[in-house]
Amino acid sequence: MATPTEFKLITLTDAAAARVSGIMNQAGKPVAGVRVGVKNAGCAGMAYTLDYVGEPIAGDDHVRDKGVDVYIDPKAMLFLLGTVMDYTQDKLSEGFTFNNPNQTGACGCGESVQLEPADLKVLAEARANSG
Repeated sequence: MATPTEFKLITLTDAAAARVSGIMNQAGKPVAGVRVGVKNAGCAGMAYTLDYVGEPIAGDDHVRDKGVDVYIDPKAMLFLLGTVMDYTQDKLSEGFTFNNPNQTGACGCGESVQLEPADLKVLAEARANSG
C-alpha cells in the first residue's frame, strides 16, 4: 500500500483527460470542469457520479490534472482518495472507469461498488500536498 505522501486526491489518465476535454468542448454551455462523487446505489452499495461543473461549488476539493479541472464532492473524498480515473473503449463498450484503492468489492453487473473510507490523516496529507 502507498505511503500517505504518495496518495493524490484523484488523477486522470491521458485517455480520461482527452475524453473529458472533448466532452467539455461539445457541451454547448460554459463548463468549468467535471465533478466526481459517489452516491448510494445498486446491490453493492455505491456508484460513481460524474457531472459538468458550470461554476465551482464552494467547499469542493479541486484538482487540475493534464489540463482538466476536476472537482470532488467533499462528502465523497474519503471514498475517492487515490483514485485514478480512466476512459476505456473496446468493441462492445466505452466509458469512464475508476481504479480506486478504497474499493473492496463490486456487484456482478458492474453498476455499483463497495467502498471503504480512507484514513483521515492520509486525506489531510493529500490535501496539503495538492496545492
